[in-house]
Amino acid sequence: MDEQTLTILTWLIPAGPLLAFFVIMLFTNRSRTLSWILAWAGVFVSLILGWIVALNTFAIDAHHLEEHPVVVESAFPWLPIGDFLEGTWLEIGMAVDPLTSVALIMVTFTVTMIFIYSVGYHNWGAPLGRILGVPNHLQEEPLLSRFFAFMSLFAGGMLLLVIAGDLLLLFIGWEIMGFCSYSLIGFWYARDYHLGPDDIPHIPPRAAGIKAFLTTRIADVIMLLGIVFFYFVFGTMNFADALSAESLAQAAATVGAVALGVIALLLFAGTVGKSAQWPLHVWLPDAMEGPTPVSAVIHAAAMVSAGVYLILRIFPLIAVGMGPEGTPLVGIIIGGIGAFTALMAATIAVAQNDVKGVLAYSTISQLGFMVAAVGAGAYVAAAFHLITHGFFKALLFLASGSVIHGMEHGAHEVHDHHTDPQDMRFMGGLRKKMPVTFWTFLIGGLALSGFPLVTAGFWSKDEIFAEAWYHWIHESSILALTIFIMLAVAALLTAFYTMRQISLTFLGKPRSPLAEHAHESNRFMTIPLVLLSIFAVAVGWGGIPETFPVLGPVLNNNYFHHIVGATIYETLHGLEEMHLVDVAIETLPFQVTPVGTSIFVALGGLFLGWWIYGRKALEAGEADPLMRPLGPLYTFLNRKWYWDELYEVLFIRPTVYLAETVVAEYMDRGIIDGTLHLIARAVFRLGQYVKRFEEKVISDGVDWLKDRFLGLAREFRYLQTGRVQEYVLISTLIAAALIAVILLINYGLLAQLF
Repeated sequence: MDEQTLTILTWLIPAGPLLAFFVIMLFTNRSRTLSWILAWAGVFVSLILGWIVALNTFAIDAHHLEEHPVVVESAFPWLPIGDFLEGTWLEIGMAVDPLTSVALIMVTFTVTMIFIYSVGYHNWGAPLGRILGVPNHLQEEPLLSRFFAFMSLFAGGMLLLVIAGDLLLLFIGWEIMGFCSYSLIGFWYARDYHLGPDDIPHIPPRAAGIKAFLTTRIADVIMLLGIVFFYFVFGTMNFADALSAESLAQAAATVGAVALGVIALLLFAGTVGKSAQWPLHVWLPDAMEGPTPVSAVIHAAAMVSAGVYLILRIFPLIAVGMGPEGTPLVGIIIGGIGAFTALMAATIAVAQNDVKGVLAYSTISQLGFMVAAVGAGAYVAAAFHLITHGFFKALLFLASGSVIHGMEHGAHEVHDHHTDPQDMRFMGGLRKKMPVTFWTFLIGGLALSGFPLVTAGFWSKDEIFAEAWYHWIHESSILALTIFIMLAVAALLTAFYTMRQISLTFLGKPRSPLAEHAHESNRFMTIPLVLLSIFAVAVGWGGIPETFPVLGPVLNNNYFHHIVGATIYETLHGLEEMHLVDVAIETLPFQVTPVGTSIFVALGGLFLGWWIYGRKALEAGEADPLMRPLGPLYTFLNRKWYWDELYEVLFIRPTVYLAETVVAEYMDRGIIDGTLHLIARAVFRLGQYVKRFEEKVISDGVDWLKDRFLGLAREFRYLQTGRVQEYVLISTLIAAALIAVILLINYGLLAQLF
């Protein structure tokens, strides 16, 4: 396919969902059926075009891609800057390289599955719900058009970000998703909770949306500073131009590699917010207040994936920043935050009872794996786990939504609307009642746990372990060893809490009437689960290392490594020759320790979870087996390390006090209002003096002058009698007097008199 055709097709990839958003909002919002059909059409177009562009990239030889990674590129002037006559413009454009292509495969497919699932999730075809802004259980969502409009905009924003060839277009897609996440998390804006002491803590969706928006805005402001610094140093925002080996070397010589590391960290702040890394991770669990398809989009297909995608896109900049001439703090900060987040979130997930809450902390943890991999220099491993995680996490969230849907059916049948359908303590026994959901959830859970050899999660996690272990063995990197140990413990906990979730949800006997009367979801929901479960297994096979025993020689092509690695292979090679980086895209030898660790933590965690929760399933009302042995630690984990409470004390309350007391009372009412009132009083008093001056001087002076003129006029009125004879006599006398004076002057008599 020629380049011009590919360019047009690439620009059209995000156009379908974006166009669907505008058409639904402006024209079809009163027809719920037509709205979801248009939304489907938009994402199907994106799926077809995205796969065409991606497969065209995959068809190119890997060695050719290494030399020319950018397959398609297009840009146009967008905004004039500086002197308009000089023609200096900010350009905005797209580019397709191998990293873009694999992201297009994952994003378009998962989004399409989520859109299909959403029709069944919102009970299309059932009697219409009448209450706006709350879940209308077993009734068609009255705001279905609005839902699909914002979902289409969300998908369009993510696809814009994926095809972006520069930071400018990427940031536009980034902020579109920020707005959509706020709108969709708070989709059920009128919903509120009346919680009992044993209920799972919830905040209202409207508060969750605001929390997500404000938390990510903190990171975005810092990221924007990084974008400005990036443009100041490189003179362009284009990735291919700015992040080439020559450009980075010149920038390192001009401003220093440390300054490039600062730029990388400023941009990484955006990832911390978007991908919910510590300390800005607190918004993501509460984002579960939105409908389950929204959770799936945020956690798998878009939003949080965008943060990791950003640091993968700027990886050469990060590599120089933490290279020999840079500072190790860059790698320590990125890798340390990622590893700590992975472990911290995994410990919290162990003690959660909300079926979606477990998956929320699982997402935070798995994103920590990816961020830690980038900090350790494992570019391909991070990208590989990003793609595999997108498939199996979308599967898990949609399957959890199916579970909730089934529980809501049970609640409707037994007329129990007080029991939380998301609380795993009231589930159990759903394996037989919801077989499709069970098997697909099991596949997704095994992939998340990294079940050896079969699932995609095993191969992508093993790649991260292998990279970290390799850097420890060959470079004695303490950071790499720390990352390896922390991620290994996190992976063990991941397998444990996954089996705990499966056991509490599906095994044993029903622990409530809701679970007793639950039944399988409709086909709109189950078909996407089946399709996603295939990818949750098979997508990992494209990344099996050639050096892996038996399977490696049989396949003899680590396709993912060669394709995605080609994106920055030449750049890193050139920077390595200039001694600016100490990481490279290379095929690692087979290492027993990381593979053994992967297998041990996956199987060990799954077995431990089954031994505690599955071997003898919990009975109704029975407490969590971990509560007694862990004691206060269990409460600590269940309360999410008290991060929300800590932030409430450290940030929220001081901010509210500062706003309500210091700013509102002292500054606004005291200083600002006081100053304004003082000025007002001074101006009022000045106005009084001016008024008196006007009255006494101007008005009275004018009146006096007027009175004098009137008096003079009255005196002269006596000369105007109206009698012509008197006027003639006076005129004659005046004329005679004038003649006498003239005669006296003429004959000199007047001079003689004086």
